[in-house]
Amino acid sequence: MQRQAAYDATIAAYRQTVLTAFEQVEDSLAALRILADEADKLQQAIQAANRALNVSRAQYKAGTTSYLTVITSQATLLNSERNAVTLLTRRLTASVLLVEALGGGWNASQLPTRQDLAQK
Repeated sequence: MQRQAAYDATIAAYRQTVLTAFEQVEDSLAALRILADEADKLQQAIQAANRALNVSRAQYKAGTTSYLTVITSQATLLNSERNAVTLLTRRLTASVLLVEALGGGWNASQLPTRQDLAQK
């Protein structure tokens, strides 16, 4: 009777572990998909900000606008590029979480040493 209860508890714990792993994988895949869509939109925003900067520079050179317009365009582009770096960080973090959820892992002892890298 006790053995059966211990067996049932072990099976239940295993099932919960598997369900948690599937949930983590699904969450990570969804996050990567959403972040990829966001990256596409952000890339479009960067391209638009680049075009706006080029236009504002041309307008400034032609004397039709002040340099403040150029500075504003530069600030907009910089902000978009900073957002892209932040988004890349989030995407890389989500990728690591996916690898971890799939059972991947490592520790510092498995990393190559400088000597190993120098030999290659």
